[in-house]
Amino acid sequence: MRAMQELAYEKRGEQYLLIKSPPASGKSRALMFIALDKLNNQDIKQVIIAVPEKSIGSSFNNESLSNYGFYYDWEVTPKWNLCNSPGEDGGKVKSVKAFLESTDKVLVCTHATLRFAVERFGIDVFDNRLIAIDEFHHVSASEDNVLGSQLKDFIERDKVHIVAMTGSYFRGDANPVLMPDDELKFVPVTYTYYEQLSGYEYLKTLNIGYYFYSGAYTDDITKVLNPEEKTIIHIPNVNSRESIGGTRFKQQEVDNILNELGEWQGIEESTGFNLIKTNSGKIIKVANLVDDDPSKRPIVQAALRMSEIKSNRDHVDIIIALGMAKEGFDWIWCEHALTIGYRSSLTEIVQIIGRATRDAPNKTHARFTNLIAEVDATEDSVTDAVNDTLKAISASLLMEQVLIPKMNFTPKNPQNNPEDGYDYGEGGYDPNKENVGWNEEKGEYQVEIKGLAMPEGEDAKRICKEDLSEVIAAFAQDKEAIGRGLFDEELVPQELTQVRLGKIIKEKYPEIDDEDIEAIRQHAVAALNITQMAKQAINTGNEDNIKTNTSLIDGIRKFALDVRHLDVDWIDSINPFSEAYSILSKSMNEKSLKAMAEVISAKKPNMSIEDARILARRALKFKNERGRLPDIKSADPYEQKMAQAIAYLARKKSEEQNG
Repeated sequence: MRAMQELAYEKRGEQYLLIKSPPASGKSRALMFIALDKLNNQDIKQVIIAVPEKSIGSSFNNESLSNYGFYYDWEVTPKWNLCNSPGEDGGKVKSVKAFLESTDKVLVCTHATLRFAVERFGIDVFDNRLIAIDEFHHVSASEDNVLGSQLKDFIERDKVHIVAMTGSYFRGDANPVLMPDDELKFVPVTYTYYEQLSGYEYLKTLNIGYYFYSGAYTDDITKVLNPEEKTIIHIPNVNSRESIGGTRFKQQEVDNILNELGEWQGIEESTGFNLIKTNSGKIIKVANLVDDDPSKRPIVQAALRMSEIKSNRDHVDIIIALGMAKEGFDWIWCEHALTIGYRSSLTEIVQIIGRATRDAPNKTHARFTNLIAEVDATEDSVTDAVNDTLKAISASLLMEQVLIPKMNFTPKNPQNNPEDGYDYGEGGYDPNKENVGWNEEKGEYQVEIKGLAMPEGEDAKRICKEDLSEVIAAFAQDKEAIGRGLFDEELVPQELTQVRLGKIIKEKYPEIDDEDIEAIRQHAVAALNITQMAKQAINTGNEDNIKTNTSLIDGIRKFALDVRHLDVDWIDSINPFSEAYSILSKSMNEKSLKAMAEVISAKKPNMSIEDARILARRALKFKNERGRLPDIKSADPYEQKMAQAIAYLARKKSEEQNG
């Protein structure tokens, strides 16, 4: 077993197990070991494994584990891998019931199939079984997350075993994956990137670069794309600013990239891969997952599932994708994850980075590159933003939870009443004014706004509820909006927030009608204003008029890590690129990530100076006895506490020296 798998297997007797471990650390195999022990030694009847999408189901194919010294082999009857098989007559949900009534041991299905099966058959039919949920960050404690609600019901009934696995224990919003009282019932196994890198035979470093370009990105792509590197290219979302022409022109973008790589030689018949002759004369193979032609894409997908993709480094050289080849996609040879266009979701970024961080022979380093349209803002402000992003990425690689606040807006009217669970400040809820309420348990707040337009269509409701950050990001990157906002002294503010922002939203969501566009615009403006008010409160200390907003910020910090307050510089260099510049990170390796973990830990402990000093003295005794200092990521909580005390005292001393 790998180191992480050993850690997880030691906890195999626990009823509820939460495995937080990076992509490529061996979570799927760890689950096989645990599940087989539960089936053979713990009186568990059956195992049901749920994955977010069908392509990930292949991670749980048959494995002859006894060949490597384990007690049992992992076997899944083909008809019970519902990610591959058509299912019983009546569909895959009916197959779940048929499996539960059979004597077979393992079922693999999607999250959706499991949700529908629980809704149809209830939770009691799953008694005395193991339910394993892969990519657990898709679950949420929010009431409208069906799988999250079902999970809570399973825990309350207490008749099943649960193994939850995730490579990023955060969602990118203010909804925790589990509520604290439920999470306490899970025994955690936490394995970080720096532990993973230290255990790798080959891969030791990860580098991250942000490159800003002007014009069409295909004109500059070869400046960051090396045909000799195994690369996954994610082209921009069709609704993003970086997209050349939306859905109709996505294939044109692929063709432009192929032309930049070299001379097209045709299609390899057996795989559907494009054959490109580069300037060096080498023939490379490029898989196109953007083309959704039903006569082409299945051939390419099948070729990427061949066993050769793991054993043969030259099976494919470059993969071009749009929404695919992210979560759970396994290509160990990938050295470079190249993403075009801004990504507002930290979860998505970490998942993409994970595509390049598998260990493979002679692969010593990996890199993530984000190619972004040039922003008309000062270089210093962009550098600060990139450094905060790098801090957030490095923190998430250490399995820390990094969230942003969730905002719920509602129009003010005479019928408004206070929402249960929300704190409206010292004076409480006032029916005669617009109120701002803070829910500490959920990590979100509610804002009443007079005359606020509410969306009618389902898509518009979803955008206002889930995607406001993407709308704001599109506005923040718009060259005209930022340029005029910074430099046009005669600008009327409403021209930006009404006309320009409305146009940006319409371009991003062309199918939404004008009334819902206006509702989205108003919600985005409200979110922008409140964010700026909270930022101003933090910077100036003026809390007279916005106490609820600052309590929001304080409350969020209880759930999440605020990376802006970590005194860490991940920027290595700023270099000319195209007509703009690039910002490159320092190497993220075992040493630098461990240092980051210590910085984070120093911000966390809720202890007095006296307690910290006592623990530090015990840490010195620990070192004398064991020849090393306590480890911040030790499985022993007391050892963790000693390490936190050392980091806490070091930070206090540094603060005193710096005044």
